[in-house]
Amino acid sequence: MTSAETSRGQGTARPGNGEAQERVMAWAFAGPFGALLGLALLKFGNPVILEGQVEWPDELLKWIIDPWPMVVGYWLLAAVVVMGLAVARWRVDAPRWLVVLPLAWLVWEVVAGTQTVKAVLTRATLAHFASCVVCFYLGLFALSRVRRLGLFWTGLLAGFALVLVYGFQQHFGGLEETRRYFHLYHPDTAGYPKEYLDRMDSNRIFASLIYANALAGVILMLLPMTLGVIGSLRTQLTLGARLFLMAVAGVAGLACLYWSGSKGGWLLMLLTGLVAALFLPVKRQFKVILVGTALALGLAGFFVKYSGFFRKGAPSVVARFDYWTAAGQIIADKPVFGSGPGTFAVAYAKVKKPEWEMARLTHNDYLEQASDSGVPGMVLYTALVAGTLICTGRRAHQDWLRRAVWLGVLGWGLQSFVEFGLYIPAIAWPAFTFMGWLLGQGANPSTAAGAAATIGPSR
Repeated sequence: MTSAETSRGQGTARPGNGEAQERVMAWAFAGPFGALLGLALLKFGNPVILEGQVEWPDELLKWIIDPWPMVVGYWLLAAVVVMGLAVARWRVDAPRWLVVLPLAWLVWEVVAGTQTVKAVLTRATLAHFASCVVCFYLGLFALSRVRRLGLFWTGLLAGFALVLVYGFQQHFGGLEETRRYFHLYHPDTAGYPKEYLDRMDSNRIFASLIYANALAGVILMLLPMTLGVIGSLRTQLTLGARLFLMAVAGVAGLACLYWSGSKGGWLLMLLTGLVAALFLPVKRQFKVILVGTALALGLAGFFVKYSGFFRKGAPSVVARFDYWTAAGQIIADKPVFGSGPGTFAVAYAKVKKPEWEMARLTHNDYLEQASDSGVPGMVLYTALVAGTLICTGRRAHQDWLRRAVWLGVLGWGLQSFVEFGLYIPAIAWPAFTFMGWLLGQGANPSTAAGAAATIGPSR
């Protein structure tokens, strides 16, 4: 063999070895990242502003049962970032303004934080916002490069499955048992927050999240994705097997949503289902009939189920309007910088009327951005969520999995009008990850199609 031939042989060997190494690194990154997001559903389900109330577990059983301090999550995320850098590619087919928008939003949050009314809350919130932006860029530059996401979906959906199992356990006796244990060993409840005591006395399930509506937010986001992943397993499962698994997942998710008692969750799930129906490959006239019928039946069932709630005057709806009214006053007082990220409770306590219920968060992520970090913060954050949904929605019809992920992000974005998922890592981390992943798919559907849950080394 000549030296030229030897050089050519070595030249072809090097790319092959490099390609194999790249596959292994991508596989190693996707698995841990999915496992971390699944773990977040189980251990980081509290708002970050309550970080000071989460104690370090001092024994193995508490590590298994109790929530974990956020610093653990940040260290785990840092480890995933190191793995992600090995597979990241920095060129993406996405609007540049959307690519830089999360960073611009974070920078403004830091600027607004310099004017905060309570530094400890702002520090905790800014650390969480930074982690959300990290998840966005991991989804954009690294996860979107992984062609086989089997291990990623395995970790994330295993966590989601455990959340649903926990919900079933609470509904079938777990809540009552926990209530008896709590009142037996904590007869003096004076030191506990009102919202915690209300949760303990309620029959609404919340699984591993802070409260029932947060559980509804997880289901709104991840149930469509779960169905999408199962539907993508065309080469692994028969049609009958896929339909069976989708039915099991759908029933389990909807049952937990029902037991959560989240009125907004039910309405938003109905809306998400109606949007999903628009993707069906049928004639427009049939879609109109299907959507109209489902909407009429869904709303009728909703008002029948919750007629007692409305007869009582819809107290939670009234309370939200109180929070939003107060947020408007805070915005009027501090329209540029707000009161500081995560400090709504402090500012709210100064403007609330005596008859208004106390609240720690605004129950509207977009409005809270304005009250906490000024109108610029709200504009940047709203542009990020709306811009991502609009930009990627045009391509969501290209394959089953991308469509399901888009619907999940849509459900989260809509619930943010009435809840505070942005401040809960269990919800915000996956949401930001999938916003980045959707943008990273670009106009080429082959990457998303290859992301069907096939367990094995990634390409």
